Amino acid sequence: MNYIIRELNETEVILLDDFIYEAIFIPQGVEAPPKSIIMQPDLLVYIKDFGQSPHDKCLVAEVDGKVVGAVWVRIMNDYGHVDNETPSFAISLYKEYRGFGIGTDMMRSMLLLLKENGYTQASLAVQKINYAVKMYVNVGFEIIDENEEEYIMVCKI
Repeated sequence: MNYIIRELNETEVILLDDFIYEAIFIPQGVEAPPKSIIMQPDLLVYIKDFGQSPHDKCLVAEVDGKVVGAVWVRIMNDYGHVDNETPSFAISLYKEYRGFGIGTDMMRSMLLLLKENGYTQASLAVQKINYAVKMYVNVGFEIIDENEEEYIMVCKI
């Protein structure tokens, strides 16, 4: 599949509403929540006022002129928060574009962008049963903590 990875344009910030919803891991057989769930404070932290902090960075994957995925980071008090200098990751792809290596490329591109901007590590939280755990390990994330449902992972850059 042909795709490009590029920075998010200011006019595209609204797309993060869709991508935070797509990022919600829904186990097989579980009904998806309503899209309004993104307005809950624990999810809104990922998208509210995005782009207003110098720590907000976003890359998108584009196929045939359509944005099909996004990876973004910001320093926030989210599930994967480790400290006030470490950006936390969010990533998602529309379902029909998963399994082609696009997510892995987006993650690697973001880690490179973070390194170029002087960051030394990045973090994320992921449900233990999420198939993406393997991808995160493959790009360099390591489990540093866990609770019943999630791993907290960090990647040294």
